[in-house]
Amino acid sequence: MADKVLVTYGTTNGSTAEIAEAVADVLRKGGLSVEARPARDVASVAPYDAVVVGGGLYAGRWHKDARRFVRRHRRTLAGRPVWLFSSGPLDPSASERDIPPVRGVRRAMTGLDAREHITFGGCLEEGAKGRVARMILRSGKGGDYRDFAAIETWADGIARELNRS
Repeated sequence: MADKVLVTYGTTNGSTAEIAEAVADVLRKGGLSVEARPARDVASVAPYDAVVVGGGLYAGRWHKDARRFVRRHRRTLAGRPVWLFSSGPLDPSASERDIPPVRGVRRAMTGLDAREHITFGGCLEEGAKGRVARMILRSGKGGDYRDFAAIETWADGIARELNRS
């Protein structure tokens, strides 16, 4: 059984952080000791037995903090169970079908021998930072497309797998 799990994430406006916190809550309910932290704040993954890494998708790329985290810690991560998630589509597509990981996430999955990757719907609402975000909102394409029931189901599968090992 994993004694300590890290759920880490790269986010710009906070919606990926909320997904990560939901994942962490489910893992805690599953009896695991969990820390949820921004990827840029994690100095070492050595204290953790398993890691979940999430990143928002921006123009077809994983959030820079998630990319840097995986690069910086790749050697240590390679020896642990790792799961990856992305958040981003601003439409219901992530709830309707499996969305494959973007190229950079696919490379990270292979390099880390990650157990799984999933893409969840994103969220972009008024007050979002960034010129592109404001343009998307002005065009009427914002909204909250996160499916917390699906997020919790996915996290529950991780908890069950970690409790079996």
